[in-house]
Amino acid sequence: MEYKNYQVYKIEVKQGVAFVTIDNPPMNLINRPFWEDMERFFTEVQTDDDVRVIVFQSSDPKFFISHFDVSLLTDYPDDPAPAPTELGGWKKYFMEFRTLPKVTIAKIEGICGGGGSEFVLSMDMRFGAINKAVFMQGEAGVGIIAGGGGTHWLTRFMGSARAMEVMLGRFPFSAKLAERYGWINRAIPADKIDQFVEQLAYSIASVPAETIALVKKAIIIAEELPRKEALLEEQHLFGISASLPESKRRMKEFVGSGDQSRDAESGIADFAKQMDEFLKE
Repeated sequence: MEYKNYQVYKIEVKQGVAFVTIDNPPMNLINRPFWEDMERFFTEVQTDDDVRVIVFQSSDPKFFISHFDVSLLTDYPDDPAPAPTELGGWKKYFMEFRTLPKVTIAKIEGICGGGGSEFVLSMDMRFGAINKAVFMQGEAGVGIIAGGGGTHWLTRFMGSARAMEVMLGRFPFSAKLAERYGWINRAIPADKIDQFVEQLAYSIASVPAETIALVKKAIIIAEELPRKEALLEEQHLFGISASLPESKRRMKEFVGSGDQSRDAESGIADFAKQMDEFLKE
C-alpha cells in the first residue's frame, strides 16, 4: 500500500516497518490536519498486511508533539456533556492503537507534552533521546485535566503519587527521569537512538504477523484480566501460536540448523554485553 497525499505525516515503509514522520510546523501541534491524518493512517494501516511495526518520529529536532491545540478547546460548551458510555474522539483512536495487531513505537526527540504525551502513551513502546527528549503533562495550568487517557496510563505506569506529581506539578521531565518514572521504556543517547529503534523495529517485523498479534493480545489480557483467567488465556493463545504453519516451519528449522546447542546459545550473553556497551553515553 502506498501512503500518499497526507497533510502532516510523511510515511515510508521498509522491511515491514512503517516510519511515520510528523511534520506540522511551527511546533507539531495536534490540530485538525494532524487528527485527520491520524484517522486516515489508522484506517489504512490496519488492513495493510505488509506493515507489522509502526515507528512515529518527528522532522523537528525541538518538538516531537508539543501538545493539543488549545484554541480548539475554547469552543467547549459552558455546560458539560452527560457522562459518556463509549470511548470517542482522540481517546477512541488512542485506545485502538493499543489494540492494533501491529507494534507501535514512539521515537521521541524533542518536546512531548500534553496530548503529545498521551499520543505516545497509546503506543506499545516509547524511547527518548537523552538531552533532547522532554516530557510534560501541563493541562492543569490552563485549568483542565488530561483528556486523552493521560491520567489513566500515567497512573498505571508510574503509580498514583508520581502521576499526581506529573499532572499537578507540571515540571518538564528529562528522558532519564522519564525512564526512571516509567513514562518511557528507555532513555537512549541521542546519537544512537535512530540505530537502536530501527534495529528493534526490524527485529520485531521479522516475527510472523500472527505471532505479533497473539503476543500483543496476551499482554493486553495480562493487564486487564485476573491472573488465573489471564494465564488460561495465555495457554490458549500459545496453543494457537504453536499450531501455525509458519511457526512449525520455524521451529523445525531452529532445531535442524543447530541453533539449539550450547555453543550457539552461549552467544546470547555476548550480544547482551555488546548492547549494553552500545547504549552507554
